[in-house]
Amino acid sequence: MSAQDRRRVILQRIHMDGYVEAKALSRELSVDTSTIRRDLDALARAGKAERTHGGARPATGAASEIPYALKENERRQEKAAIANCAARSVMDGQTVVLDSGSTTYQVAVELRHKSDLTIITNDLRIAKYVATLPHTRLLVTGGELLGSVFTLVGERAVEFLSDYSADWAFLGADAIDPSGITNTNTLEIPLKRAIIASATHTAVVVDSSKFGHRALAKVASVDEVDTIITDSDLTRTQSASYADKVVHAGTTTTSTFDR
Repeated sequence: MSAQDRRRVILQRIHMDGYVEAKALSRELSVDTSTIRRDLDALARAGKAERTHGGARPATGAASEIPYALKENERRQEKAAIANCAARSVMDGQTVVLDSGSTTYQVAVELRHKSDLTIITNDLRIAKYVATLPHTRLLVTGGELLGSVFTLVGERAVEFLSDYSADWAFLGADAIDPSGITNTNTLEIPLKRAIIASATHTAVVVDSSKFGHRALAKVASVDEVDTIITDSDLTRTQSASYADKVVHAGTTTTSTFDR
């Protein structure tokens, strides 16, 4: 792993967990502690993290949300498999709400094969892509832009969603454990809850690296969603903590989820 890739992973972990320890990162990434310390020092010099004794935390005053450019290059193959699995549950002519995020963007890409969909989103990147799809109706929430993640949030976005009823909602998450689904940015919480309320069926689309962690703010309990779609790296033992909610995205092209 290059220094650039390693620092990207470290920064993501800082934002997800709120604190990282150099010794733990050394074991996880299989490099010397001195290398990790240099990485943390470099992130601190760039204003992306704040050094502490033995580790680092998010920079004071820095945005709590992980930038989209950082997210979109992480675990791309796994996200593509998750998106393919998610899209197979959608029927032609249905209404779908897509939460913001790099995994939900991949869901939008997979939905290009469907006909006569109505897609509602608060993600400007998703909206830009869906706008190019023929025979697809696009609705974009209002609200205030969180620039680094191309996300619209706020009361207007929540009110917009309250006027619609969708067949499916696909929700992103920064972290998930048996106690619930969590997010780093508190500004997104009301909208995420509105997304859940707007749909008959809600699926969380989240890669396996997000499991077993907690971010700052709770979005919902596991019981409030219908399905959690993840990749095959999550073991069956780990899945057991989420009852029968977890679907493992496989490589099949059938319409049946691989639980």
